Amino acid sequence: MLTGRDPERCRAPAAEIGAEVRAWDLADPTPFRAGVRAVISSVNDPEDRVLHAATAAGVPYVDITRWTGRLQRAVAVTALLRPTASVLLSSAWMGGVSSLVAAVLAEELGGAERVEIAVRWDMADRTGADSVEFMDRLGVAFEVVDGGRRRLASPMTESRTVRIGGTPVRVARIDTPEQFTLPLTFGTTTAATRIGFSSPAATRALLALRSAGFFRWAGGERWAPARRAMLHSPGDGGTARLRVDVTHGGRTRTATVTDPLGQHHLTAVGAVVGLRRVLGTDGSPAPRGLVFPEQHPDPAGAVELLVRHGVDIVFRGRVGTRAAA
Repeated sequence: MLTGRDPERCRAPAAEIGAEVRAWDLADPTPFRAGVRAVISSVNDPEDRVLHAATAAGVPYVDITRWTGRLQRAVAVTALLRPTASVLLSSAWMGGVSSLVAAVLAEELGGAERVEIAVRWDMADRTGADSVEFMDRLGVAFEVVDGGRRRLASPMTESRTVRIGGTPVRVARIDTPEQFTLPLTFGTTTAATRIGFSSPAATRALLALRSAGFFRWAGGERWAPARRAMLHSPGDGGTARLRVDVTHGGRTRTATVTDPLGQHHLTAVGAVVGLRRVLGTDGSPAPRGLVFPEQHPDPAGAVELLVRHGVDIVFRGRVGTRAAA
């Protein structure tokens, strides 16, 4: 079942997968009722209506869309609601994929003092409007943990060039939820996520606009279409790539994730992994209450599911699903 404000806009994607379509406007307080086994929230839920509905019904819930501030609020709301079913807040990059891969590397190393994630955004991919909502946050400083200390970081700063899948990509800081959750779950003392784009010219333009203060004075709804148009020009498909580096005890392990079917597919597969987690159909008992993706009891097994769905993952130069001893 797919839901949205305008069912007519859902007809085409619903037809691709044979789904039922129903109207649910998250800005409308009218209750929505449906008999389902689980809920995946793949759009922003500003009033937590989906979270409230799922927890009140005792239905497992997976959220793959919240930015950090809204995820932090969801943590508080979930604590107050005391859910009897699973609540998986899996908004780390690409439906929690970045955190799952970091968990595999941390398991091998025996911890994760430092986690650095570098993302290459393919501008030719199929994307929805929410996929570039991070553009609305590029003028907002965010809290990070760096060397064991909390500080504010500015979006699109602290840039560097990183090789992702053999290609050098200029990447810069961006606000993502794993930078909040990994210090809580793994005791990570430095967590940094950076993003770059398939078009070097687009990366240079965004860095220049940030330096000129564009994202500070061009905030608000008036400029939202212009901000999003910079990156939201969906095509027929692209390739999703990201790199995860985990350091612990003086050792560093690296994994590169590539999905030739694109970012939308990688996010969907991340959601499937989360769905199996909250339903307890992945070989592990379903958790009770709040969890984050990196808390999976068998992260290597979860990553194997990604591989079975066509995602290529290379650990230290070896293709596979488990890091070598």
